[in-house]
Amino acid sequence: MLEPVPPRVREYADQAVSYVRRALGIQLEYDSNTLPVLDHYLRTVPDDQPAALELVVATSGAYFGEVVRRRLGGRWELADEEAEWRMVLPTGLNFSPAGFVAAAIARADLADLDSEIAAPPRMLPYVQQALARMGEVSIDDYYSLCGRLDTLEHVHEVLVAVAAQMMGGSPDDDAELTGDAGGEAAVDPVADEPSGPIN
Repeated sequence: MLEPVPPRVREYADQAVSYVRRALGIQLEYDSNTLPVLDHYLRTVPDDQPAALELVVATSGAYFGEVVRRRLGGRWELADEEAEWRMVLPTGLNFSPAGFVAAAIARADLADLDSEIAAPPRMLPYVQQALARMGEVSIDDYYSLCGRLDTLEHVHEVLVAVAAQMMGGSPDDDAELTGDAGGEAAVDPVADEPSGPIN
């Protein structure tokens, strides 16, 4: 059973649906089938209007996070700033949906927003191995939300399999597998090394 959606997330995600419907005449359905429509919409967002851009990043981030949550499970961790909201998957894998959206618009990683995947330290070697096996993709695919969803699904499946193998371990192992162990490290999906701890 999915955890309830925080009201602020629902409001923002529904706004993204409205913006895309007005701009493109297409209804987003909170599924991966309409995610390419959101990717197309994000490519049309002008970057010379900071207030509008910030709103698109926040609302589209909420929408993308909801697509991921409905597909893979997980929960929202909210902060005062929408750009700092995180989606935490059942495996402990977590990310900033707004950071992914901002990177999709810019087609680059941004210094002021987190666009990396984070995981409990014990799981990082498995995350790195899974990412290394995924192969090369174009810049557009790498930064697209469709590409990010594919990556999250693949790594999540790998961690589910790893967790199943570790179930015979100690209770401390289980805490780390669910993301309850202290500390996390972020992984750039194309890098070989963790980028460091997230505070």
